[in-house]
Amino acid sequence: MKTTVDVHDELLKRAKRHAKETGQTLRAVIEEGLRLVLEKPPPAGYKLPDLRVGDPDGPNPFEKYTFAEMLEMSQREWPGS
Repeated sequence: MKTTVDVHDELLKRAKRHAKETGQTLRAVIEEGLRLVLEKPPPAGYKLPDLRVGDPDGPNPFEKYTFAEMLEMSQREWPGS
C-alpha cells in the first residue's frame, strides 16, 4: 500500500545511508523499523508512589467538614506561606 508520511530530514538521511550500507531498499528499512516497534510490548503504565499519611483504618479527618468548608479552607492564606 502506498502512503505519504513526513519524516525528519536527518532521520531520512540516516535511513537511506543504512539502506545503502546494508544493501536493502529504503522500503525494507522502514518496514523493519515498524515491525520492531510494533512487536515490542507496550510500556508499563506509570504507577504513582503511595504518599498516604496517617492510619488508613483511622477516622477520616475531613468527615466533619462540608465540601464548601473545605473549598474555603483550601483558598485561605495560611501563616508562613
